Amino acid sequence: MATEEPKYSILEKEPPFEIRSYAPVIVAEVQVDGDLDEASSQGFRLIAAYIFGQNQVNRKIAMTAPVMVEDQVPKSAKIAMTAPVGIESNAGKWTVSFVMPAEYSMETIPKPINPQVQLRQMPALKKAVISFSGFYNSQKVAEKTLELEQWMGVRNLSAAGAPNFARYNPPWTLPFMRRNEVMINLRD
Repeated sequence: MATEEPKYSILEKEPPFEIRSYAPVIVAEVQVDGDLDEASSQGFRLIAAYIFGQNQVNRKIAMTAPVMVEDQVPKSAKIAMTAPVGIESNAGKWTVSFVMPAEYSMETIPKPINPQVQLRQMPALKKAVISFSGFYNSQKVAEKTLELEQWMGVRNLSAAGAPNFARYNPPWTLPFMRRNEVMINLRD
């Protein structure tokens, strides 16, 4: 059975770049500290515990893709072109989130027991996206973020927030089959 992903339509495509229009979704998210790998791993464990039954009705929630990681650098921060761009946090603060299955509303989704896990309704969004395969690390994510920001700049597209890193596959997936993306919300 395929893993559910957020619904979107492609507005523009110029591989490896896309502009997508996403439908509203509910996310379960946690704030964590550390580098990209530590934050991703710790956040995944906390949210996985919630979807595997650590919620008020002890119900399992289907796994979805992707797992999203967002750097919590202040949105107005300027980062020098010579530094790793966008994803590496000065403060080491990250938001890790899972999109919840579309069958749920804020009224029907089981509430988390762990107060670190928060549920949030996300509105419909337009996003610029760059896709890449293989393993990821902070440097690769920073490179892809810079490529996406440059592509957006050529098209006069304005960011509405920090970049998000999305992983779609479990760790045992062969590198050439892995799907990773950097996404940036766009201003209307």
